[in-house]
Amino acid sequence: MTQTVLLALDTSTEFCSVALLSTDHIAGQAAGAARIWVRHEQTGAVSSTRLLPAIRELFDEAGLKLADCHAIAFGSGPGSFTGLRTATGVAQGLAFGLNLPVVPISTLLACAESARLRDPSATRVLAALDARMDEIYWADYAWDVALGEWRTLRPASLDAPEGLVLPDVPFILAGNAAAAFGARLPAVAAARAVDSEALPHAVPLAHAALRAFRAGRTVPADQAAPEYIRDKVAQTTAERVADKAAKAEQAAAAAAIAARLAHDAQQGEGRQ
Repeated sequence: MTQTVLLALDTSTEFCSVALLSTDHIAGQAAGAARIWVRHEQTGAVSSTRLLPAIRELFDEAGLKLADCHAIAFGSGPGSFTGLRTATGVAQGLAFGLNLPVVPISTLLACAESARLRDPSATRVLAALDARMDEIYWADYAWDVALGEWRTLRPASLDAPEGLVLPDVPFILAGNAAAAFGARLPAVAAARAVDSEALPHAVPLAHAALRAFRAGRTVPADQAAPEYIRDKVAQTTAERVADKAAKAEQAAAAAAIAARLAHDAQQGEGRQ
């Protein structure tokens, strides 16, 4: 029997969301039920100050060590630019420090996964999030029963609410765009159900990431990057330099935290 431990982070919204998932697996058999520990707190624009302490709390609560972890997953976007950089930087730093693969998961896919976890009949999901500036982020997903995985029918896009393309089969509308735009969003009237609670969250992200990890859909830490759907305007040279420096500083800080947490864990074992 092997144990898989995966840490999932999402700071793409005003919430700091962290989940630690652990599941056992016997070769040739289906995985056992997952155990999951969660912190999901509304932190506004200061998720970066809460993220690392929340990670430490979860490992302590689960009785696990950072060294037990097999992969780090993060909500790659679309979402808040600052929030996406926070989750990306911490995921990179922890993965560097622990020599682990990284699993980027679309926040829109996390919405679809959330809808399916809440309603197993949700096999076609249109995920739509309020992107501010009178626009929405959206994507279209279908659950492949045979593969046990989502297929992306329309990748993440940025449009006016009226620009969303409706599926030609019954679907669930997931995300907060329905609450934000109401009748302006044609999918509200066309959907067989609206799940406004299916939002970016570390728990559905962790479940989707576990499947991706087992399928080998991971990237090295240095290749982890946010998904900026709106970022179509070229940066100035100064902005690119500043952005690169900020990412390097964030990754270095997270790596230092990972080393400190690992040291603390070893010290704790020595006192037992």
